[in-house]
Amino acid sequence: MSLNFGPHLLAIPGPSVMPERVLRAMHRASPNIYEGELIDLVDRLYPDLKAVARTNGHCAIYIANGHGDWEAALKNSFMPGDKILVLVTGRFGEGWAEMGKQLDIDVETLEFGMHAPADPQKVEDRLRQDTNHEIKAVLTVQTDTASSVRNDIVALRQAIDAVNHPALYFVDCIASLACDEFHMDEWGVDLMVAACQKGLMTPAGMSFVYFNDKLQVARKRTRPGGYWDWTPRTEPEIFYQQFGGTAPTHHLYGLREALEMLLREEGMEAVWARHETISQAVWAALDAWGADGSIKHNINDTTFRSRAVSTVETAPEDAARLREWCEKSAGLTLGIGLGFGTPGSSDFKRRLRIGHMGHQNVPMTMGVLGTMDAGLKALGISHGDGALESAAAIFAERA
Repeated sequence: MSLNFGPHLLAIPGPSVMPERVLRAMHRASPNIYEGELIDLVDRLYPDLKAVARTNGHCAIYIANGHGDWEAALKNSFMPGDKILVLVTGRFGEGWAEMGKQLDIDVETLEFGMHAPADPQKVEDRLRQDTNHEIKAVLTVQTDTASSVRNDIVALRQAIDAVNHPALYFVDCIASLACDEFHMDEWGVDLMVAACQKGLMTPAGMSFVYFNDKLQVARKRTRPGGYWDWTPRTEPEIFYQQFGGTAPTHHLYGLREALEMLLREEGMEAVWARHETISQAVWAALDAWGADGSIKHNINDTTFRSRAVSTVETAPEDAARLREWCEKSAGLTLGIGLGFGTPGSSDFKRRLRIGHMGHQNVPMTMGVLGTMDAGLKALGISHGDGALESAAAIFAERA
C-alpha cells in the first residue's frame, strides 16, 4: 500500500516551496509591457531587492538561472586572460570556476574539499604570494548547496584586506540569500549573485547580479555582449532594456509578493532567526538518529553549516533507499547527494540533502523529519531514537 496521496512535500535545496500567495499573484492575465502597473511594480522591486542584500549598490535582473548569473558576473567583470582565484568548497564553487575557464579566464582554484569551509589563512597566504597583483578577484560561495558548508564571508574579506590586495571580492548567495544573514556593503563584498527560486520563494527563472562602483570601473574594459551587459539593465533608457527584451512578467508579480512577505511582514532579522531555528531542529534530529547507526552531518562544525540545506551521510545505499521510500511511499521529495561521486555510484547513494529554505515553518519541518523517521523504521536502517522529540524541543524553547 502507498500512502503517497494528497499534497506532496518538497524538501530539496531549491527550487523551494512556493507560498500560495506568490502563486496566486502570478495567476493572472499578461499585463501591458509598455506602460502602466508593470513599470511601476519593477521600479519598486529594486529598492527591496537591495534591502534583502543589505546594499546601496547596483542590481541587474536577468531572465536566467544561477548559471546565467555566473556568466553575467564573469563577462561584465573580466577579459579573457584575466586571472581569478576561486575557492572551492563543493560542487558550486567548482561550477563557477568551470564557467570561467569556458570564457578563457585564467582560473586558479583553492580546493578545500566537500567537508570544510574555505580557510582564510590559506587565502591570505596565496594572496601574499601574488606580489604583482595578477589576481583580479577572489570568488566564493556563501553556501555550497552540495556540501551544505557555509563559508565565513567576513573572515575571507579580512584575509584579502590583511595583505592590502586590490582583488575584487565576489560571493555566490544563490542558495543563501534570505536564509543566512548577509550584509553586502558592511561585509565588503564587491559583487554578489543570487536567484529567485530559493530563499526568495519564487519559481525558478530569474537571477540577480548585485555590484558596487568598483565593478562599474572594471566594466569599462570588458566586452560582455548584448544580452549579458548589465549597463542597460541598470541604466535603461527604455523599460525593456532592463531585461534584454520582454520582461518576465509573471515572475515579477510573484517576486513582488515574496518581497512583501519577507521585508514588510516578517522582516529580515526574523527571517534569519526562523531559518536558524529550523536548522537547529533539523540538526537535533540528525544528531539523535546518528547516536546509534551511521547517519551523520556532512559538516561537523555547526558554525560552518548552511541554514538553508543540510547534507547527510549514511551507510552505503541507505540514503538512496530512504529517498526512494519517502518519495514513492509517503509523498516527500528529498535532495540527491550532489557532488559526491557519479550518479549511481556508492558514494552518491550514501548521501542525501534536506532543504529547509524559504517558505518553511514548524509543521512543514516536523512533517519532513517525521516522514524520514518513518522511512528509517520501515527500511530497518539503524538509527538512534528521540529525533522528533529533539527537534520539537528546539521549537518549544525558541517559540
